[in-house]
Amino acid sequence: MAGARMETPLEIDGRELVITNSGKLLIPEAGISKLDLVQYYLAVAEGALRGAGGRPCILVRYPNGIHGEFFFQKRAPAKRPDWLEVAEIRFPSGRSAEEIVPRHPADLAWMANLACLELHPHPVRAGDLDHPDELRVDLDPVPGVGWPQIREVARVVHAVLTDLGLKGWPKTSGSRGIHVLVRIPPEWGFDEVRRAALALAREVERRAPTLASSRWWKEERRGVFVDYNQNAKDRTVTSAYSVRPKPDGRVSAPVSWQELDDCDPADFTLRTMPQRLRKIGDPHAEIDRWPCSLEPLLELSRRQEADGQGDAPWPPHYRKAAGEPRRAPPSRKPLIEVARADRETEAIAAAEDWKAKHPKVAQHLEPADVLVDRMRGSSSLWYRVRINLEHVPARLRPEDDGPPQDGKPKVPKEAKPRA
Repeated sequence: MAGARMETPLEIDGRELVITNSGKLLIPEAGISKLDLVQYYLAVAEGALRGAGGRPCILVRYPNGIHGEFFFQKRAPAKRPDWLEVAEIRFPSGRSAEEIVPRHPADLAWMANLACLELHPHPVRAGDLDHPDELRVDLDPVPGVGWPQIREVARVVHAVLTDLGLKGWPKTSGSRGIHVLVRIPPEWGFDEVRRAALALAREVERRAPTLASSRWWKEERRGVFVDYNQNAKDRTVTSAYSVRPKPDGRVSAPVSWQELDDCDPADFTLRTMPQRLRKIGDPHAEIDRWPCSLEPLLELSRRQEADGQGDAPWPPHYRKAAGEPRRAPPSRKPLIEVARADRETEAIAAAEDWKAKHPKVAQHLEPADVLVDRMRGSSSLWYRVRINLEHVPARLRPEDDGPPQDGKPKVPKEAKPRA
């Protein structure tokens, strides 16, 4: 414990910083301490700042490691070095917050000292907060979909972008999916960028209807969901070189399109990425030299609208948009809720217990019938698990008794533990 509490002073490009509790294990399975996290971000600062630098960032803090409670901190701490830059972000709710804008390796180290594993930048630069300079394609597989199918959908995304004259830059998400980034000139607002992303998602689904889906409601998705809503204002995704809260210390890794065909996301970890960056450089090194016009996607959107495909559902906490369809699943599936928890692993474990108590039901379930929902509070996430019973004979379907009481989540609240 004494080692965990030790302080480690650092000087980074003339900026002085003290790493507190530097021996604290944040990822115990991989033996990764807070100091290891700091040193990682310093080693990959060139690539990490290319993805998150100059952008307002949400702080996602794991003060007690990946198995403890974590929380989202949008507001920059009042006590911070005077060399740290902030930008005021206004949210759809009407509220605002000053968020950290990293520009130097020392900024990344300071964030890591707060036990921020992940980098969550907005798709805008601090100089223009109303016009994104990045379209983000988030490929999110439903349960049961393997890496080969996710890669195949990424190739369809590549083909659509290429056909429209846009250049996409792929990276592993560091979890189960793939992100494809497209740099754009900051000439369009958030709504237009989201609409372009929706057009892309629908075209990918049209070309690969058995592999990909643009459907917002989980019970209607199949294969790989192309999450167009990640381009709505106030949405963020983990950026390149971001560490993820996984036991192996996995990170979000930029790759080339050729490398994507052969790589395994497990190859890219906090331990392996610094050497990879030194050896081959950053596969996204040229990304800022390739801004692409959004007009081809917006023209595709206009054609889709003329064919009767208007807007699609927004995330639930956004105001109702003009032309948006009803915010309810268009089809009524037989869904029951079986678990709630503050941690995803706990919610999934509770769902497994439920299936063990209902073996005759479980034998009819397909992987995609288990719906794990991330429910966002003001500063944290909690999770629920619903079961789609459409493949279960009616005579075997249990009543929906709701989640067990001991699995009910705490009311999300602002947490301020010491890092």
